Amino acid sequence: MSSLAQEKKYKKIITALSIVIPLAVAALFGVNLKDLGFNVEPLTFLPPIYASINGLTAILLIAAILAIKNGNKKLHEQLNTTAIACSLAFLLMYIAYHMTSNSTTFGGEGAIKYIYYFILITHIILSVIVIPFVLTTYMRGKLGNFTQHKKIARITFPLWLYVAITGVIVYLMISPYYV
Repeated sequence: MSSLAQEKKYKKIITALSIVIPLAVAALFGVNLKDLGFNVEPLTFLPPIYASINGLTAILLIAAILAIKNGNKKLHEQLNTTAIACSLAFLLMYIAYHMTSNSTTFGGEGAIKYIYYFILITHIILSVIVIPFVLTTYMRGKLGNFTQHKKIARITFPLWLYVAITGVIVYLMISPYYV
């Protein structure tokens, strides 16, 4: 099967995942297991862990760029694969936390409140937008379509890095208000 035919096949999977993941997160975000009668303890220990995973993702992405600039394709691929695994781990922990715990309201006032919500909203919107970019960039690299991989990676990298870094910032800003 040609690289183009393989890419066409994977694009269908990428499109499906790019729709299903945000819809599933949105649906599960609104589900509280206690409200459904389950006797579960709130997983209040998760936010600093998944914020740290976002920070690790940012470090991995920067290291991946440095690896490819130094000609180390294997390390570049390994770092990006690990960054994807970290993003998946973040997502699973984020869902688990919100299914067992009440959402925390930001308590800051004045200008900081607007800054927080700007960062939060851009983080959420870009975390949805970046999904097909990450998957397409990764797929093109795996298929050896390096010209197209490099072209889309120039968009994917800053988007994904922004999402990873702002995830940490959102956590740091809201952490004083956790109950």
